[in-house]
Amino acid sequence: MARIGFIGLGNMGGGMAANLAKAGHDVRAFDLSEDALARAKAAGCLPVESAAAAAKGAEAVITMLPAGKHVAQVYEDSVFGAADTGAILIDCSTIDVDTARRVADAAGAKGLLAVDAPVSGGIAAASAGTLTFMVGGGDTAFERAEPFLSDMGKAVIHAGGNGAGQASKICNNMLLGATMIATCEAMLLAQKLGLDPQTFYDIASVSSGSCWSLNTYAPMPGVGPQSPADNDYQGGFAAGLMLKDLKLAMEAAGTVHADTPMGQRAAELYAKFADEGNAGMDFSGIIKMLER
Repeated sequence: MARIGFIGLGNMGGGMAANLAKAGHDVRAFDLSEDALARAKAAGCLPVESAAAAAKGAEAVITMLPAGKHVAQVYEDSVFGAADTGAILIDCSTIDVDTARRVADAAGAKGLLAVDAPVSGGIAAASAGTLTFMVGGGDTAFERAEPFLSDMGKAVIHAGGNGAGQASKICNNMLLGATMIATCEAMLLAQKLGLDPQTFYDIASVSSGSCWSLNTYAPMPGVGPQSPADNDYQGGFAAGLMLKDLKLAMEAAGTVHADTPMGQRAAELYAKFADEGNAGMDFSGIIKMLER
């Protein structure tokens, strides 16, 4: 088993670090939150006093941070100066493509291998070790990162060169955000037309309207498999995080002159939903705004 430095122990990172410890790795964990460090210690990780201490002597350094500016700062201020030249640097944050590429280029200039490996699956999958990782980086870097990612997920997919993982993530979540809104609209319309929601689910989930937002994550309580809708839209994937990913997608679309009207409209609707005080609610909760 390997020594791993893990930096960022929030809702996602905490579960991911715990699964690495469960797999038998020596996980040196750092976060600015004392509560997060305490939870990591209870899960079998060794809390350390700084990001640099987490990176020092590690075979793999994994970061799970809020935004690109945090990733760039932690790498520049702490990781690059402390990591061994043989370490693989794995950023699992969801950030903009340009920052992911700049960080990887800076790592390469220092003789380090780096990949961007954002995740899909949410908090429950992070805790259960069933995440999907979309990985951007060279072949050698991917081969070095894959065993560590496999200990935290069910699928590890090489998307291409550095930045390709982030591109995959933001495109995937743009699709998810737009299809969730369409799913909410269809379910509400069906109900107003006199259809029982479960009956509509039974029909659409095996017809051409079938999609993940309906089949797996139905936004009405009591319909389909259990989802955050059955818990008053708590847990799951926060609307504020969906908005963040949609904004990243729109920024990326602007840089390559891609026409994304559905993605743009989804971003506008989630911005309205978040501005109404719902940023912490599961993103499927947008059905409550549409219902009004």
